[in-house]
Amino acid sequence: MASVYKTFFGPDKTTTTTLLHENIPIAGALVSGTYNDKNIQNFTHKRFQSVYDYPFLSSSANHIFDISFGISSNSAVNGTTATHIDIDKKRQMYNLMAQTLVGHDADGSIQKFDIDGNIVDDGDKFHDCVFFSFSRLLVKDEIKKGTVSIELGRGGYNSPMDTTVTITDDNAALNYKVNSPAGEYGLLYTGSSDGVAVGHVYYQSGIVALTASVFAPEDGQNFSGSYALTDSLSGSDIQQISDVVRKRIDNIQFNNTVELNSTIFFCRIDHNDFNYSANPTYLSESKIRVKEDPLDNPVTYITTVGLYGSDDELLAVAKLSEPLKKTPENSLILRTRLDF
Repeated sequence: MASVYKTFFGPDKTTTTTLLHENIPIAGALVSGTYNDKNIQNFTHKRFQSVYDYPFLSSSANHIFDISFGISSNSAVNGTTATHIDIDKKRQMYNLMAQTLVGHDADGSIQKFDIDGNIVDDGDKFHDCVFFSFSRLLVKDEIKKGTVSIELGRGGYNSPMDTTVTITDDNAALNYKVNSPAGEYGLLYTGSSDGVAVGHVYYQSGIVALTASVFAPEDGQNFSGSYALTDSLSGSDIQQISDVVRKRIDNIQFNNTVELNSTIFFCRIDHNDFNYSANPTYLSESKIRVKEDPLDNPVTYITTVGLYGSDDELLAVAKLSEPLKKTPENSLILRTRLDF
């Protein structure tokens, strides 16, 4: 343990932030059939469906994302409780996501997903939404803006990948929104950002909300079995809708972000600092081991930097790659970085 300490002053330390990014690809084959749906976990409540990278009963399986569906009270497929399957659950899922991601208005009512993100202008809304909620394992601190790409099949029920569409957060790095209680979000488009948005991606929450109409087959064929999109959304429960949506995922890709905060300490060792060691082995019969002649300058070899608190308690240790020779004739500056 050190017996001599040197205090840091203002210029001796600084802080930095580094953003690290990792590309995350999710192949459609993994989502829709590689493990014969053994990596798909369904629940008795049937409010959402979970996707894993391996059969979910395996100890090595990692949760990737959840799929769910919801409708607002103004949805064209709202129907009635007598003809609409699990209508209450679908409304609850929409309201849950909306109050978390969009928030409440001045009267305390839950606001709906606004197509262009300008909530105050009372514009058109997304009333029927498919939700992808990605795990923190993939998203880390947030999704990097402008990197989202979702490829979906829009063919008929039996061959959904005959026609595909690519959805991106085009130009989101410059034109993202900040009026969500969940943080920043971007608009998703099937083309450039000059078109009409088909959904939102919430970067810090790792959630994608897509209008259900984007899944409608372009060739006029059925979305599910013998049913068109509207009939399927009202005549199926959330689990059944999630099954069909999964079969239409060709690829999902984005970059995640890890925010690495660092404090950098400049350990300044002047010519008259640390030229003697408190280690008992430094002496032999009261003589300095590393001195050949009594008139030689003392010599030490620095191998470790210890960072201490105000009460002289050891908080962190940094090891040098090789010992550094220290004498009264030289000075050193050791740059030590503490990441958190």
